[in-house]
Amino acid sequence: MQIPITPKLTEKLQPNFVPEIETGLLAKNASISPKFLYDPLGSHLFTAITLLPEYYPTNTEKNIFTKYHDQITNAIGTGGTLIDLGAGNCQKAESFFNALQPSNYLAIDFSVEYLENALKKLEGKYPNIQMQCIGMDFSKELIIPDSITKAKRTFFYPGSSIGNFLNSEALELLTQIKSQASDGGLLMGVDLMKEDSVLIAAYDDPLKVTAAFNLNILRSINAQLGSDFRVEQFRHQVKINHLENRVELYLEALEDLTVSWPGNSRVFKKGEFIHTENSHKYTIESIQLLLNKAGFKSTQIWTDPKDYFAVIYAQ
Repeated sequence: MQIPITPKLTEKLQPNFVPEIETGLLAKNASISPKFLYDPLGSHLFTAITLLPEYYPTNTEKNIFTKYHDQITNAIGTGGTLIDLGAGNCQKAESFFNALQPSNYLAIDFSVEYLENALKKLEGKYPNIQMQCIGMDFSKELIIPDSITKAKRTFFYPGSSIGNFLNSEALELLTQIKSQASDGGLLMGVDLMKEDSVLIAAYDDPLKVTAAFNLNILRSINAQLGSDFRVEQFRHQVKINHLENRVELYLEALEDLTVSWPGNSRVFKKGEFIHTENSHKYTIESIQLLLNKAGFKSTQIWTDPKDYFAVIYAQ
């Protein structure tokens, strides 16, 4: 297994996050980028979320993958390179290894430590696949190393993670994917808009696993910024924004408090919010339009019986 990331590169990347974090925290309406949810602990917590019965996206997408497995793999074809964006524990991509038979697999995620552990478990099972992983913040720029062959690249972006981006940001990312897919394509999962009760249950589960996932971002920021956020001073909140067709996650201050870090600080009043994530929901028409704007010419779409979720292959 080759892991094309070095301590030197990690040191180069980390300081760049400080001004971004500060800008978000010092804004009138404070915010933290959702990518900071996925530190090693956050990645494990998100895996736990996907096991919850209330969190429909994972099981619904999995059922679509299973039911239409042959159609999906026939559309993609075999061989080439599978590029897994937001790979997490790599299990979703692994479910396609035997059918797609990629010669190369590149896993990309924010937390490279989590990826390294996941790939160690895979390399012995699939000795014919050259595996690599990269820690990357592709929300800013998607950079595929020159060492990755350009022939037949299939980008894999499941879980409706595209919903974390504003429409303009999603368009930029999809445009970058299209430009680097060569003669390949994009297999992605997209969450569709549905009734509020289903969304609230999915993003504010009774076991409070999602709450722990959201609150952990404060510890992630402490590690990045040297700040002194205290998790017990905030609580997880969910809002449905019907105007923008999205679920919004926040952390609400439970008391008046001051958070400090080297060179700066921020006062939060009781009831003040920190915005941590958007999860946009699409219609079939709106996601097709977005893909067309990004340069994809054709799409094949598979959905579940309730039209909760869609799996799309675009070229």
